[in-house]
Amino acid sequence: MASSRQDFGLPAEPVVADREASVAEHVRAVLDARTRALVALAPGTRLGADPEELHRVRVAVRRMRAVLRVARPHLDRSWSEPLRAELGWLGRALGPARDLDVLLQHLRAETTDLPPGDRAAADRLVAGVEAERRTARSALREALDSRRYADLLRALAAAVRTAPDRSDVDSRRQLRELVLGQVRQLREAGDRLPPDPSDRDLHALRITGKRVRYAAELAQPALGDPARRLVAEARRLQDVLGAHQDACVAVERLRGLLRDDTDPQVAFVAGRLVEREHHRRTELRARWPVVWESLRQAAEAV
Repeated sequence: MASSRQDFGLPAEPVVADREASVAEHVRAVLDARTRALVALAPGTRLGADPEELHRVRVAVRRMRAVLRVARPHLDRSWSEPLRAELGWLGRALGPARDLDVLLQHLRAETTDLPPGDRAAADRLVAGVEAERRTARSALREALDSRRYADLLRALAAAVRTAPDRSDVDSRRQLRELVLGQVRQLREAGDRLPPDPSDRDLHALRITGKRVRYAAELAQPALGDPARRLVAEARRLQDVLGAHQDACVAVERLRGLLRDDTDPQVAFVAGRLVEREHHRRTELRARWPVVWESLRQAAEAV
C-alpha cells in the first residue's frame, strides 16, 4: 500500500502554529506533525525490526487523540469526534504488540544474570511471550494494511488541510484554560487517593497526568516556559508510574504463563522474576510522591 505524504493529501510544507494562532490552528499543527510521523514510521513498524518505531507510532496516535479530546470545546465535533474514535481503533490495534515489546525487552534484561540452568528455563518462559508477540504483530500488520487505516490517514490529512480562521478571541487565555482544566482533574484525582493507593489507582493517575502533559504540549508555543516545565514534570510522573504499571503487568503475565504441567525449573525461574518485579514495584511506589509534588508545583506556575 502506498504511504507517502502526497498519497494522503498532507500539505507540502509542515504546518506551524505561532503564539497568536487559535486553538484550532494549534490542533491542526499537532495533527500535521503526528500524521507525518505515522506515514514515515509505518514501513518500519510493519517490519518490526526496531521496536522503537512502533513505540513512536503509538505515542503519535495517543497525542493526537488526547489533543482532540482536550480541545473539543473549540473544534467542530462533526469531524473531530469521528477522527478521535478512529484513532482509538488504531491505538487498540497497536497496543498489544507494543506492550509485549516492552515486556520482552524487560524480561531479557532481567534474565541475563541468571546461572546457565536458570537461564535455559527463562528462555523457555520468554518463548511463550514471543509466541504471543508474533500473534499480536500479525494483527498489527493487518490493521496497518487495511483500507480503514488508509481512510484514517486521508481523514487526518483533510483535517490538516482545513485551515481554521484566525480568531479575534484571546487564544492564549483559551489554551491556558484548557491546561488548567486538565490540571484540576489531575489534582482532584490525586487528592482522592488513599494513603496507600492501589495499583489501579496509580495507573488511573498516570493516565490523567498524561492528559495534562499533552494539553501543556499543545499550549507550549503560546505559554512558553511554564508550559514547558509542566510538560517535563508530567513526563517524570508518567515515567515513574509507567514503570510501576509495567512491573504490575509483568507479574500478571508471568503468572499467566504458568500451568499445572509447567516444568518445575521454569516455575522456579518465574517465581524469581515475579519477586524482582515486586521489588521494582515497591521502589517505584516510594518514588512517585516526590515526583507528584514537583508536578503540583509546576502546575501552580502556569
